[in-house]
Amino acid sequence: MQYYKFLELKKGKIVSASGTQTWKVGKEYTAKGKIKICNNGFHASKQPLDALNYVNGEVLAIVEASGNKEEHSDKVCYRTMKIVKAYKWTAQDSVAFAIYAAEQVIKIYEQKYPKDSRPRDAIKAAKAYLKDPSKRNGDAAYAAAAAYAAAYAAYAAAAYAAVDAAAYAAAYAAYAAAYAAAADAAAAAARAARAAADAELKTKLNRWMKNRLKKLEKIT
Repeated sequence: MQYYKFLELKKGKIVSASGTQTWKVGKEYTAKGKIKICNNGFHASKQPLDALNYVNGEVLAIVEASGNKEEHSDKVCYRTMKIVKAYKWTAQDSVAFAIYAAEQVIKIYEQKYPKDSRPRDAIKAAKAYLKDPSKRNGDAAYAAAAAYAAAYAAYAAAAYAAVDAAAYAAAYAAYAAAYAAAADAAAAAARAARAAADAELKTKLNRWMKNRLKKLEKIT
């Protein structure tokens, strides 16, 4: 079985975000002891969006796993795992992903708050940062994020009161774009999709991430 896994890149080495495991592409690793999800074994997810929700790392890997396992709906844990392909996931990839996520749901926000342009302004600032990641554009993106915080809070409260999970997730995704210059932009968008009741949104975001793989620098 092949899965997706986010890892970190430290001093040129691929490492797990938790623990001390170092990885080499093509090398198989085996865990000792009882396999227990979130406790012992090698973890991954069936979809890249779920993998990103757990680790916002610099490496997006496609892995193969075998042996004893334990599964949750968005995460698996195996005894044996190896990286078959690895790609660099940069800050620009996170920004692009957050912008895409926000654009999928921005109309929901604007239908409820037609006079509030702050989310749209935040997306524009994030796009400017993506085109030219200069300090000036970075500062503009952060300023837009600060201005958007109040709008997000109001919308999230309204969505929660209406018990509308999809609307709440939409607000969260747009919020991610507001913070697109920040390191956790993609993780915020992933949390949004995870909370969404709308399966179509999750499908779109997973498709975007898989297509993004074609543009990423491969690690050998």
